[in-house]
Amino acid sequence: MTEKIGVLGKKAPQRTGVERVVNAPLPTVYGKFQAIGYMDHDRGDEQVALVYGEIGTDDVLIRLHSECLTGDAFGSQHCECGDQLDAALRAVVSEGAGVVVYLRGHEGRGIGLLAKLRAMALQAEGLDTVEANLALGLPVDARDYGVAARIMDDLGVKSVRLMSNNPRKRDALVSHGIRVAEQVPLLIPPCENNITYLRTKRERLDHHLPHLDAVVSSS
Repeated sequence: MTEKIGVLGKKAPQRTGVERVVNAPLPTVYGKFQAIGYMDHDRGDEQVALVYGEIGTDDVLIRLHSECLTGDAFGSQHCECGDQLDAALRAVVSEGAGVVVYLRGHEGRGIGLLAKLRAMALQAEGLDTVEANLALGLPVDARDYGVAARIMDDLGVKSVRLMSNNPRKRDALVSHGIRVAEQVPLLIPPCENNITYLRTKRERLDHHLPHLDAVVSSS
């Protein structure tokens, strides 16, 4: 990559941090959002926060949604991601205000699309989602939520009601200075294709998924 040279022959300083770039109205099937676009200069990712209504500063209903092309765009039943995104968008509209941050760079819990597909192929052979990542020599969860916290800062949000079943997501926000007033369950009914994946998330990744009890007891 060619480095930028200033007028005096010096290297131009490289930008760091998270920068708000654009704010545009986004009418959707759920309601009319404001799509606020950010550039994460540290990681090189473009991010977007969908803001609905007047959110205020305290106890804002939010979802930090990790990018999942297969689930969000293709309707994959391997996971529950697409249904969770749908439920979160509906929830903030029903609430009258809230934020859904769509976190790019989080594909496959941070390992990337192609690696995620490789992990899915290993799961089809009998490994669970944790074993598959490790078999590929990859971390079980490589996601970082610092950019989400900085987006909350930019939006003026001090405390949140976090729509998530993942306690590690809550802990990550707290570690970055965002108070989590409540963790709101986002429970999606399982199907035949994702029940093993969901059980693994509960048993090995500490996700709070009490609705699986009925499925476990009947299987």
